[in-house]
Amino acid sequence: MPTMIEVEGLGKRYRLGGQNKVYSDLRESIVRAVTAPLRKRRAGPSGEFWALRDVSFSVEEGEVVGVIGPNGAGKSTLLKILSRITRPTEGRARLFGRVGSLLEVGTGFHPELTGRENVFFSGAVLGMRRDEVRAKFDEIVDFAGVEKFLDTPVKHYSSGMRVRLGFAVAAHLEPEILLVDEVLAVGDAAFQKKCLGKMDEASKGGRTVIFVSHNMAAVESLCGHCLLLEEGHIRAMGSAEGIVQEHLASMTDRTSVPLHERKDRTGNGALRFTGLRLLDERGKEIPGLRTGSLARIEASYDQFECSSDGNRLVISLGIQTYFSQSLLLCRNDYTGDELASAPGSHRVVCEIPRFPLLPGRYLINVYAEERGEILDWVRSAMNLEVSDGDFFGTGLLPPKGYGAVLVGHRWLREN
Repeated sequence: MPTMIEVEGLGKRYRLGGQNKVYSDLRESIVRAVTAPLRKRRAGPSGEFWALRDVSFSVEEGEVVGVIGPNGAGKSTLLKILSRITRPTEGRARLFGRVGSLLEVGTGFHPELTGRENVFFSGAVLGMRRDEVRAKFDEIVDFAGVEKFLDTPVKHYSSGMRVRLGFAVAAHLEPEILLVDEVLAVGDAAFQKKCLGKMDEASKGGRTVIFVSHNMAAVESLCGHCLLLEEGHIRAMGSAEGIVQEHLASMTDRTSVPLHERKDRTGNGALRFTGLRLLDERGKEIPGLRTGSLARIEASYDQFECSSDGNRLVISLGIQTYFSQSLLLCRNDYTGDELASAPGSHRVVCEIPRFPLLPGRYLINVYAEERGEILDWVRSAMNLEVSDGDFFGTGLLPPKGYGAVLVGHRWLREN
């Protein structure tokens, strides 16, 4: 098989506190701000930060290659270099074919143009003639499901609508190489299934796909090979199944490190989580939770700075599977429970009256923000073991494989 992507000694360096380009959009500014602590860990004595360093690999025609790793590993930087959005500092990346990219929601769309106009605009960017785009137009619209809004400017589209249309354009205009970054993070289950099917169809048709995702189940299902990036370097590469298992094992290793010692965290440092505990009704620490029972999750933190009004602190606990599938998100602003922001050491408890997850192993992420600015965010902060319980009061639970979340319900006969 011919080589479609060839990467040799690739590196990308940024200078902390300096501008690397004249133009910078809001999204880039936010990303730079919230990843500052991570960048400092990889910065040299001159204040330089290497987002990627000494990355080399090749991809053959028709291969679907996954790129996985923790936040800040360099995954999106790699795709931006391959897409020619960002220039490398060292090394080179050669791509042999027309490239279609979906690096974020609605990449390449002009907000003032309608959905219809953006389809043709994107085709022109890919170097396609108008009649070629027209031949694929109906398939694109059908896949995206935005027919009613085709003549509406995309600035009025929801994020889900933009990503559906963006993926439909990138997948149907038949570039030889398709670069996809977390497209499955937006959209419902039906759309995600269509995306996976389309990428599989693209690879079987001889197109090459690079797929960045935190969804390990999707990576295992779609990809034959995989790269594991950590701190800008390739930690491992090989079969998707083997690399995913290595990544999951490293996630388990991270949870064994005390929370206050964890280095892989995002935020400005104004608040720092120091511990997570599971408690029973009497406040005694317990090793795990039971399905259907009262769940009390305590988060301890030290706060060093706060806003003047002192009432904008948001703390959230997210629970996910080991395959990075999010299941629950609990936040105090969702429930209207105010948490005063004040310097010092504090503890807060999130109570869930009837814990709805089926027995199994999960991970807890912990996050804090104030006025929309991330203070601290630690993924895979704690392992969570959930055991059998009597959620319905009947002693019965669904068999394994029939979902992950339980919901209280009842049946009524109407005749």
